[in-house]
Formats: sequence, structure tokens, C-alpha cells
Amino acid sequence: MNPNLVFILVSLAFCFVMISVTYTANKSEHPKALFLLFFTEMWERFSFYGMKALLMLYMTEVLFKEFKDGDVRAQGTAAAYLSLVYVMPFFGGIIADRFLGFRKSIILGGILMSIGHFVLAIPSETSFYLGLSFMICGNGFFKPNISSFVGRFYKENDPKRGAGFSIFYMGINIGALLGGSICGYLGEAIDWHLGFGLAGVFMLLGVFTFIAFKSHLEKEGYSPVPDSLSLKTPVGLTRENGFYLFAFLLVPIFLIFVQNYKLMDYVMNPIGLGVLGYLIFLAFKEEKVVREKMFAALILICLSIVFFAFFEQGGTTLNLYAKRNVNMHGLKAAMVNNAINPYWIVLLSPIFAAMWQYLGKRNLEPNDPIKFGLAFLQVALGFYLFVLGGNVAGSSGMVPLFYFVVGYLFLSTAELCISPIGLSMVTKLSPKHIVAMMMGTWFLASAFGQFFAGKIGVMMAIPTENGLSSIPASESLAVYSGVFMKIVYICIVGGGLILLSSPLIKKWMHGVK
Repeated sequence: MNPNLVFILVSLAFCFVMISVTYTANKSEHPKALFLLFFTEMWERFSFYGMKALLMLYMTEVLFKEFKDGDVRAQGTAAAYLSLVYVMPFFGGIIADRFLGFRKSIILGGILMSIGHFVLAIPSETSFYLGLSFMICGNGFFKPNISSFVGRFYKENDPKRGAGFSIFYMGINIGALLGGSICGYLGEAIDWHLGFGLAGVFMLLGVFTFIAFKSHLEKEGYSPVPDSLSLKTPVGLTRENGFYLFAFLLVPIFLIFVQNYKLMDYVMNPIGLGVLGYLIFLAFKEEKVVREKMFAALILICLSIVFFAFFEQGGTTLNLYAKRNVNMHGLKAAMVNNAINPYWIVLLSPIFAAMWQYLGKRNLEPNDPIKFGLAFLQVALGFYLFVLGGNVAGSSGMVPLFYFVVGYLFLSTAELCISPIGLSMVTKLSPKHIVAMMMGTWFLASAFGQFFAGKIGVMMAIPTENGLSSIPASESLAVYSGVFMKIVYICIVGGGLILLSSPLIKKWMHGVK
């Protein structure tokens, strides 16, 4: 039997078992809304990561096939797209906080992303860039608001909050696992645009799930100013329809940046400084305790930029590394590379959720700054295993799959110490009236991480010919391993500094656990 189909069937069975066990074990402990948001996000992540699994290989092997610097162009385009994907949630969070509310923003975002996936399924260069632009805009309305929504169903300092976010994060990764496996295989083995189109089908399923079971959301997520949404604007539209029109008008603007990725160098720094300055301004308008909580959140958010710059090599450089320098034993690189990390996350999320809850009840749970420091050290260990795999590859330049899989294990445990913790941390430390905007800032940090990940990826660009590496595998492996080792050194130093500064950050958290 085809090993790729076996991999997909095993993935389906694994996810079904994990969903069943998690729901049965936690349905009485957590609000019903958590599981609605779990499934909505799961299908949205299926679509997003299904498309992402194909992105780099499609660009290097099809879109930029005729260019010798195809790696550089693909890294630049991916960095522009993924940066904007995480910039837009900051503004989508503000619009949800002040006008539309979580519910309408999530539905709007889901519809825009569905359009984006189906446009990507059209085989042309223009439709590729246009589809990415719809995805950027849609993610801005969807991503920060569904994550913020989870926090609304837990009281402040509820020991179940962290566990709830870990369960929610497992839903993200079940979607990523299934999307990466199925779309990754279909795209690389059969047709790239079939993979893109299937991602759109599951995005629509996510929207349908959210609408069909919205009764579980109780009274949460409505617009904070419902009466003002029906007021007419000078152009004759209601304010609500004006926001919808505004969302669609953003698409051609994003199209310009995705097609001309070098423009991102001129916009990222002003955006970052402007947002940081605005949030510091808002913090100084609050009383001392609230202000210091915001400062603690902002410090951790800024630290996450460095983390994601290294971790997000998984969606770009490691796709190419897996294809060129890992012995896949007949499996498709796009499928395996994009499924290993969520496999580990799905397997370990319930364990981490139980562990944090167990330690929390006994006042032994490490604080958030310590978890961040440990995450950096684990990233160092993960990339060091990639380097070790390169050392035993020999003249073939092909790394044993074992080192690749185990390296991803430590990247995944690192992720569990930052990503779900960061989502929970933002909802705990942010003033309620700007929680979605702060969640957008968390994703903005991811945007900068993606932006710098692209810069690091260019350092590992390999010369190409007809979409394939034009140098021997042993030479490309040396390029990858050299940069991986630099990442190891930086993460060891960074993790140590974070652990040393954790007492001060903890003090500013004022007892928030």
C-alpha cells in the first residue's frame, strides 16, 4: 500500500482518538463554548496549514521555477504573506473590540479566507497572489477574535483557563495535522491547486460549524455598540456594511505588497514602532497595577518575536530542507514536514494541559516568563538535533528521518511553552476593553517573527535550476547546518537571559497566574 496513504489514514485515526478522549475527559470541566471554538478553529487551521504546506514548494518548483534565485524569491514572498497574515489581526482586533464584536468578525474573516482558498485553486500567477491577499484580510478578522473569545468563558485566575487554552491549542494542531497531511499530499503528489481548493472546502466547514452551534456562545461576542452599526454613513451604507466593504477594499492593497515583497522592508518597522508606542501610551493612562500588567505582557510579546523568527523556519526553510536533505523513505516532504510538529502537539497538549492544571492547583506551576525561557532552550535543542543528523548524513547529504522527527519533538515542546501560554497570558494581563487589540498585538509579534524568519531563510537560500537545487545534497546540507548552529547559540543565550529576568516580569504580573 502507498506509504503516503497509510500516513494519512494513521493521521485520521490518531486525530479521531485524540478528539474523542479529550472531549470525554473534559466536557464536564469546561464550558460548551470551548468545544465549539475548538472545532471552528480546527477546520480553519486545516485550511490555513493545508495551504501553507504547499506554499514554499509550489513557489520554488512552479512559480519561480525559471529563476536561479527561486529560493530567495520564495522566502521573500512567503515572508511578506505570512507577516501580513499576522499584522492584520491587530487591526481586526480593534474593529471587533469597538464595533463588530467577535461573532460577526469571525464570520467575516472565515468568508474572506474561503474566497482566498478558492481563488488559489485557479491555476494562474495572478490568482495565486490574489488568493493570498484574501487570506491575509480574512485572517485578520478571524484569528485574534476566536482566540480572545476563549478567554471570555473563564473567570480571572481560574486554574482551568490555562488548560482550556491548551485544549483549544490542540484543536489548532489537529487541524494543522490533517491539513498538512491531506492537502500536502494532494498538492505535491497529484495537483497543487487541488490541495489549495480542498483547503477552501474545510474553511467553509469551519464557518458553518460556528454559525450552526452559536447557541453555545451564550450572550458573549456581540457588538459592544449594536445600535451604531445600523447608522448610515455619508455614502449611504450602514456602518456595518461599511466595515465589510472596507475589508474587501484592503485586498488590492495587500496584493501590491505580496507581489512586491521588498516593500515590506519599508512598512514593518514603522508599524511595529507605532503599535508599541500606542500601547505604551494606553498603558500610562491606566492605574499602576493595570499598567504594569500591560508592560509584562508587552515584554513577553516582544520576546516571542525572536522565538517565532526561529520556530517559523518550519513552514518555510524546513519544507525545502526536508525535500532536499532528509531521507523521507518514499513519503512526500510537504506532508511529513507539516505533520510532524502538529503530531507532537496533539499528542502532548493533553499532557501539558493536565500538567499545568496539576501544578497550578498545588501552586507549583512555573510562571509565564520561566516558560518562555524554557521554550528558547528547547528550540536550541531541536535545531542541535538537526545539526547532529547532518553530522551522520555522510557524503550522501541525506539526514536520517529519526533526527528530523526528534528535533521537531523539542520544537513542539517549546511551542507548548509559548503559544498556548501566550494566548492565555494576553487575556489574563490585558484590560478587558482592549483584550482583542492586545491579542492582535500578540499576532503582530508573530508577524515580525515571520518577517525575520524570511530574512534568516534567505541566509539558507540554495541556487536552483528548473525549480530544483543545482548543487549536491552535501553542499546544501552544509549551508542549512551552518545557520542551524547559529540559531542554537542565540537561543541558549536568549533563554538564559529570560530566566534571569523572570523575577522582575513576575513582579509586574501582580499575582496573575
